Amino acid sequence: MRYLSLNDRDRAAMLDVIGVKSIDDLFLDVPEAARLNGLIDLPKKQSEQSVERYMSRLSNKSVSASSVPFFCGAGAYKHHIPATVDHLIQRSEFLTAYTPYQPEISQGTLQTLFEFQTQVALLTGMEVANASMYDGSTACAEAVVMARRVTRKTKAILAPGLHPQYAAATQTLAKTLDIQINEVTPEMGADQGVLDLINDDTACVVVQSPNVFGEIVDLAPIAEKAHAHKALLIAVFTEPVALAAITPPGEQGADIVVGEGQGLGVGLNFGGPHVGLFACREKLVRQMPGRVCGETVDANGERGYVLTLSTREQHIRREKATSNICTNSGLCCLAFTIHMSLLGDAGIKQLATLNHENACHMADIIDGIKSAEVLNDTFFNEFTVKLNKPAAEVVEALAAKDILGGVPFSRISGGQHEDLLLVCVTEVVTDEDMHAFGYALEEVLG
Repeated sequence: MRYLSLNDRDRAAMLDVIGVKSIDDLFLDVPEAARLNGLIDLPKKQSEQSVERYMSRLSNKSVSASSVPFFCGAGAYKHHIPATVDHLIQRSEFLTAYTPYQPEISQGTLQTLFEFQTQVALLTGMEVANASMYDGSTACAEAVVMARRVTRKTKAILAPGLHPQYAAATQTLAKTLDIQINEVTPEMGADQGVLDLINDDTACVVVQSPNVFGEIVDLAPIAEKAHAHKALLIAVFTEPVALAAITPPGEQGADIVVGEGQGLGVGLNFGGPHVGLFACREKLVRQMPGRVCGETVDANGERGYVLTLSTREQHIRREKATSNICTNSGLCCLAFTIHMSLLGDAGIKQLATLNHENACHMADIIDGIKSAEVLNDTFFNEFTVKLNKPAAEVVEALAAKDILGGVPFSRISGGQHEDLLLVCVTEVVTDEDMHAFGYALEEVLG
C-alpha cells in the first residue's frame, strides 16, 4: 500500500482518543529548559550534493584514530580487526538477520550465538554466558539487579576502580528499583578497601579488573569476604583482550562476570555500537538476563540449536522478567566471534602479550620525562600518568601536534583528578608512535 501522511483531522482524532488537547501536551514531562522553541538553525532545504559537500567539509575537521599515533582507551579500544571480520558480517544473511524467535528457521543465527556464548564462558572462566547485551555499562547495571534477585538484599558496593560511566549507568537503573548503591570516590590503589564495607546487608560487590586506572586487582580476597556474608562478587572488565593475560575472574571466585566486548571484532565507530558480555555460575542461570542459546539434537538425531532461556520481550512477563532489554547486539556478537575464531587460543594469548609489552615500553618512555609519572604498579595495556599540568590541556596540545595522547581522567569522572591521564597502548601502536608521543609530551609539559 502507498503511504498516506496524516492530516489535521487525523491528528485531532488521535489526540481525542488519547485525551489531550495538543501534541505539545505529550511533552509536559520534559523540562521547559530542555525543549526547543522554534526551528533548528539550519537551512530549510539544500540539494543532496550541497549537503554531501558540507558534511564532507565537517568530517575533514576530525582526526581519524587511524591517521595519527593513538593512545586513547578508557573503555573503548583500538585493535587491528582482520578484513575477514567485516567481509563476513556484511553477508546479507548476517547483516539483515532478526532476533531468532523461530528456531527452526534461525539455525545459523542460533549457532553463532551459541559459539559466542562458549567463547565468552571460556574467556571469563565461567560456566555459562548469555547471548549478549547492549554494552559493558548496561551489563554491569543488569548484574547488580540480578544480584538483588538472587540474594534478596538491596545493598550494592561499587569499588573505587569501577569506570565512572559504568557506575553512573548502574546508579540510574538502581534508583528505579530501590537498590542502595554504596559508591566510593574513584581512587587508585583503593579497591581492597571495599572489604571493610561488606556486611550481611550486602547483595553484591562490583569490582573492575583491570580497573579504570589500569590496575590489576586481586579478586580472591574480595570474593571470600563477599561469600562469607552471602553476597555475590561481580567482576567487571572493559578490555576483553586483558582476560587472555590475567587470571580469569571465574578462577578468582567471581559469581557474575560482565564487561565490554568491543575490543574484539568491533571498531571504535565514533562510540558505538558496542557489545555487552555477561557470564555467571550455572546455578544462577535462571536469574541471568538476556537469552541463552543451547545445543540439542532433533528427532532424527541431527545437531540443532534452540533458545534455552529467553526474556520478557518474548513472553510479556513485565515485572517478572529477568531483564527489560529487548534486543541483542547480534551483529557485534558475530564480529566478536569471528575475530576470536581467527585468533584461536594461542593467537589471543599472543595478542595479549604484545599489548602488554608495548604498554611496558611506553610506560618506560614516559617515566623518563621529569614532569610525568606513571602511577601504576600493575597494568595490562593501559596505565595512569600524573602530570604537572591539567591533563585536558595537555591532550589538546598533543592533538595540535597530531597525536591523540590518551584520555584525561577528568573527562570521564566529572572533573575529578584533573592531573591524571589515562594512556592505552595496543598492538596497533608502533615504536615510532611511542617515541613521537614521548617527545611531544616532554615538549608540552616543559
